[in-house]
Amino acid sequence: MPFLSFTRRMSCALAIGLTFAAPGLAQQDGAHTPPRLILQITVDQLRGDLLDRYARNLGEDGFRRLLNTGVHFTNAHHRHANTETIVGHTTLATGTDPAIHGMVANLWFDRIAGEQVYNVQDADFPLVGAQGVDAKNEIDPTQRAASTDGRSPRNIITSTISDEIALHYGPDAKIFGVSIKDRGAISMAGHAGTAYWFSKSEGRFVTSTFYRDDYPGWVADWIAAGKVASYAGQLWDLSAPADAYLFGGRDDQPWETVAPPWMTDFPGFGSTFPHAWGDIDDRYFTTRLTLSPAGDEITADFAKALIDAEGLGKDSIPDYLSVSFSSTDYVGHLFTPSSLEAEDNLMRLDETLADLLAHVDMRIGLDNTLVVLSSDHGAPEHPGYLATLGIEAGTFDFDRVDTEPGFVRLTAEFGESRDLIRNFSNPYLYLDTEEILARGLDQATVERAVSAELERLPGIAHAIPATALRDGAIPPGRIPEAVLANFHPDRSGDIYVVFEPHWFIADFDGLRVASAHGSPWTYDTHVPIIIAGPGIERARVARRVETVDLAPTIAAILGTKPPSGALGEPLVEALR
Repeated sequence: MPFLSFTRRMSCALAIGLTFAAPGLAQQDGAHTPPRLILQITVDQLRGDLLDRYARNLGEDGFRRLLNTGVHFTNAHHRHANTETIVGHTTLATGTDPAIHGMVANLWFDRIAGEQVYNVQDADFPLVGAQGVDAKNEIDPTQRAASTDGRSPRNIITSTISDEIALHYGPDAKIFGVSIKDRGAISMAGHAGTAYWFSKSEGRFVTSTFYRDDYPGWVADWIAAGKVASYAGQLWDLSAPADAYLFGGRDDQPWETVAPPWMTDFPGFGSTFPHAWGDIDDRYFTTRLTLSPAGDEITADFAKALIDAEGLGKDSIPDYLSVSFSSTDYVGHLFTPSSLEAEDNLMRLDETLADLLAHVDMRIGLDNTLVVLSSDHGAPEHPGYLATLGIEAGTFDFDRVDTEPGFVRLTAEFGESRDLIRNFSNPYLYLDTEEILARGLDQATVERAVSAELERLPGIAHAIPATALRDGAIPPGRIPEAVLANFHPDRSGDIYVVFEPHWFIADFDGLRVASAHGSPWTYDTHVPIIIAGPGIERARVARRVETVDLAPTIAAILGTKPPSGALGEPLVEALR
């Protein structure tokens, strides 16, 4: 795929001519000594500028501990167009584009089955010992749209870096992924590991029969310890005086989400501090936990229990643990990244990260651990906030598209136009190919005509037909190439819709959110990459790098082969 810039080609050429001793791979009788643990941390919706922006309230033992000992790539970007959770996580795990790893969106439309597919759903592998997800207890609409509670990584087409560790080192390598979100855990654990994620309906971490048929005793012990229940009747309040925050005087901004309309009995969380979690018998108690720093604290606590119980890092065979922190994403959706809630959440996450790193240091030793940290995507600002700065922005309502004059013109040309559209799963528009054939129309002609009308609408920058992507008939430029990197012929739609900068669809199945990522614009592609571990020297690197580079870098440090579809190049600053 044609995504290497001249600068990247030159840096790769220079790397070929140099020899690096990979960190953590000391020579012992000609053999490498790898780190005993690879700890891959993914902070959901951590835009690349936020660590610098909110640095005033970061302590010395969390993010700063990694920044002060590792390489911080400040200009790292996802190069695919659809910057959603599963797409970014799987790209970090595989070192390749969604066009190759196959996870093109959180939801896509299955043309054969005639229904939407949730990325990790799999009816063949139900949850272990779980009664099933209560759909009304999910604030994440992609979860509620899933038609089955079964879960597996089988939709990931290529291997992941965790798979490659298992392949290289054999069955003694222990592989785990942990997250509040199922897709955050499953994508990183890959096919060879074991994933645990949080069930809001049951208030505990679960897995599926793809991984195991029962739970180890330590999981029951963790549940019995009552970490989740400890938040009952408590409040999420500010961690410091209001004047210590950048947004200390801006609590309760008018665009913040108070409660989704479909949650008629969701009182008490509110848009100002303090935010009440409610009582343990409240049906939305666990949902509120995930909308706050509590979700990440619970995740880290479970990860620490896993480290101890599974004996990670106890021998010379490298183990792998992915921890994906999700609360930053939920808080960003409800309150935007420029809010007092987002600022305090990052401050609390910093403390949570410090606690996790201290635990790893005590049990395994950070001098025996490779830590890599990144994010699945960034985040936009709300149009209301941008308007205060004179920046034009807006939100888009796709339900009104077929009432626009352009679609009246399409009806005159092709017949009733709304019958030609089968499904819209953002960012993909799926046409009804059978209806197009029945009318004797040409698929490519209809795609081009619908795309042209979409591009005339305010808020839409590009509408790129699938036939143009298949034929390579796209204009040069970063945005079309990002769309091509996202294109999988069996899963992608017939038209890819790119909204104008600072425009997004704010409605998610009745929940009108304050911020929604998913674009190819810089605010959504920009994420941090931090790599810290034995032998790695502190550096701050401003050259542009890409998230597909992360998995090949881990492979180079360990001496494994890269994942099967990997397109990225090792980041040489982490290999000196």
